[in-house]
Amino acid sequence: MTPLELLAPAKNLSCGLAAIDSGADAVYIGAAQFGARVSAGNSIDDIRQLCEYAHQYAAKVYVTVNTILYDDELANAERLIHQLYQAGADAILVQDMGILKMDLPPIALHASTQTDNRTAYKVRWLRQQGFSRVVLARELSVSEIAAIHRDVPDMPLEVFVHGALCVSYSGLCYASQYCFGRSANRGACAQFCRMKFDLVDADGHELEHQRHLLSLKDLNLYHHLEELIMAGATSFKIEGRLKDVAYVRNVVAAYSQRLDDIIASHASDYCRASLGRCSYAFTPNLLKTFNRGFTTYFLPCRRSENGALSGRQADIFSPDTPKAIGEYVGSVKELRRDSFNVAGTASFANGDGLCFINRNRELEGFRVNRAEGNRLFPQQMPPHLRPGMALYRNYDIEFERLLSRQVPQRKIALTLRIAPIPTGFTLSAEIAKSTGFTLSAEVVSVSIACEHQQAEKPQHDNIVRQLSKLGGTPYEASRVEIPSDFDYFIPGSLLSDLRRQLVAALTANSQPQQKTGILSHTEDLSPEHYAYTYLNNVSNRLAQQVYGIMEPTAFELKGGDGPLMQCRHCLRFSLGFCTRRSGSRMPFREPLFLRLADGRRFRLEFDCKQCQMNVYASKCYREKA
Repeated sequence: MTPLELLAPAKNLSCGLAAIDSGADAVYIGAAQFGARVSAGNSIDDIRQLCEYAHQYAAKVYVTVNTILYDDELANAERLIHQLYQAGADAILVQDMGILKMDLPPIALHASTQTDNRTAYKVRWLRQQGFSRVVLARELSVSEIAAIHRDVPDMPLEVFVHGALCVSYSGLCYASQYCFGRSANRGACAQFCRMKFDLVDADGHELEHQRHLLSLKDLNLYHHLEELIMAGATSFKIEGRLKDVAYVRNVVAAYSQRLDDIIASHASDYCRASLGRCSYAFTPNLLKTFNRGFTTYFLPCRRSENGALSGRQADIFSPDTPKAIGEYVGSVKELRRDSFNVAGTASFANGDGLCFINRNRELEGFRVNRAEGNRLFPQQMPPHLRPGMALYRNYDIEFERLLSRQVPQRKIALTLRIAPIPTGFTLSAEIAKSTGFTLSAEVVSVSIACEHQQAEKPQHDNIVRQLSKLGGTPYEASRVEIPSDFDYFIPGSLLSDLRRQLVAALTANSQPQQKTGILSHTEDLSPEHYAYTYLNNVSNRLAQQVYGIMEPTAFELKGGDGPLMQCRHCLRFSLGFCTRRSGSRMPFREPLFLRLADGRRFRLEFDCKQCQMNVYASKCYREKA
């Protein structure tokens, strides 16, 4: 039986606890240093608390140590990894291969998506280096994931299923470093891809004016989890280490329920990777938390006989705005001086946040001061609102209140059994074993010494009631078994003592599986070759040893003349100019350029063989004679 893992983000301890309570099988969180979200760091003590809480449910905690490292940071990074191991972390996510040459504790290593994992060769090489899991590139299709799994079946594969998308292959984006001196590979991305650009041709003609041409919609593979499972993925990752508790609760609950439904229809093949089931006082709705509109990205894509990717979608990007749009709630019907009507079936509340795309193709938002049915009174009437415009809600105040008030409850079901022994009584609990975590005993038992007293009246109901008082613990009694000939009286204080001892024993016996450290393999593989050496992101002497090169070559240290971005998103396709599809000539002269408002230009290269768009700094462009 294959365990399936729902992996949730945690900005901080509160978000991590919310993720576990909402049904996550694992959580990933950043430490105080060396995480790919520099603004989402956490103390060792907070990570320890999260580990202790998660391990009660046999859930895991992974810590991001996935920036590239400089030589003067290596000692601190090694020390941090030892601290994380002592705190109970189950794995670390790694980008910098120099970590492989450190004196590591026996902690599992996961290859971050920042290591550009899109081929079976790369996954096999990572397995050879000792990684126990690979996080695949977001751009892969179902068929590409399945092919990797067929070629490297013994490597667990983690895939992103929800949240924000980087337009460049992760780990290969240097635009932020080039333009602003802020390295995405060191957790300081300035979000170059969310900026406005003009699109101009080689003659300077403007094809698009100040649009968010590189800003992608958010990923949503809720309806494609089963396809991913059949392709061989076993961990399903939600993006969002900068998101709040409400976002985590809603999205985790939605995907947890979906995963349970899939497992229920394949009960002999799959199980959840942790213990406990959740109850919710709200109905999850992915449209009601932060989103830029949704896309399935390239998941449905198939490669045709001529090598081109079929099934591409033109609407994977959000050129009008990089901000949250939310759910469609209707269209503007009638405008008055201080209010307007909405044509649609949605209901509204005072405090809702609404938005629309104006005639200049820009997002405008406003707050509802008062709602009277479908007539809305904004705090201030939006000046560009017009009849017929589509209206979206990007902040549902009632839903947010519900999420904050109604905390999900996660409980592990126990079968309790009480029986007499010569010296007193024993109480045992049977709990399902969890793959990946091992209870030291399938049945956990405790006992108490006391004299046997014959009961003067039936005790069954009282014993069941006393032993079932498990509130405030991760457990619930689904069944209490008492021998049919059990006719003893046990004082309530002793029953309570038995119950407390059992909870303590259950908690102590739910421990992480023994960690094995770096694995070894017999294959002799070289690192995957890049056309430009800086793409390996080698920034320290230890990584040099792994790659067998003479000196660090990272873009952050030496720059480079190659692409700043490598993207599967293709503007020529999205704007209707794909030559492989239409076979027609372009109505403009190439190369095309992206141009920022300050005049800086970036050349676009369309690698049709790879179905890829590369972005270069304009200084790399040399007009052909």
